[in-house]
Amino acid sequence: MDLQRGAGLREATRRAVRTQIAAAAVDLFAAHGFEHTTVDQIAAAVGMSQRSVFRYFATKEDMAVDGLAERGHEVAAVLRARPDAEPPRTALRHALDLCVSPGPDLGRARMLADTPALRLAIMRKHLQWTELLLPEMTRRLAHTDRPALAAGSIITATLSCLDVATAEWARGNGVESFADLFDAALAALHG
Repeated sequence: MDLQRGAGLREATRRAVRTQIAAAAVDLFAAHGFEHTTVDQIAAAVGMSQRSVFRYFATKEDMAVDGLAERGHEVAAVLRARPDAEPPRTALRHALDLCVSPGPDLGRARMLADTPALRLAIMRKHLQWTELLLPEMTRRLAHTDRPALAAGSIITATLSCLDVATAEWARGNGVESFADLFDAALAALHG
């Protein structure tokens, strides 16, 4: 029992340190730009060595998108909890309310939209999300001829709409409702 408690405490500490590093990195990226911020600056901001920072994150890009992998697990859990009678696209849209309401941080959204290296990092995270969401969406589409194909297509298109809405929202300085932009992007797929 003590070994499990110790392992749980170590993992909680590791998550807390990751969160602290990522928050410092995002603050520095916002102040100096992603490309102009060094890992040494991030390490200094959290009182660690560069080597120690790299024990928690492989790249600066990972620091900028930290939390998105866990958010994908949360979205998948919400999707699984949605009513079975709900149409698959509707269930996915409701599951993504975790990302849509209250909307992204404007500074982070701008940084993600304006930095090509981060766009690639977002794409990698969305591939992970697709893998997490695919089993439930495939189950919900079991009545179709090719459920996995349909599920993958719907998930990929929906996540792309989320990205397009985020970029548009950032360009508009967050004035419009993020949820409305996302829904407009989704409607464009079927329009």
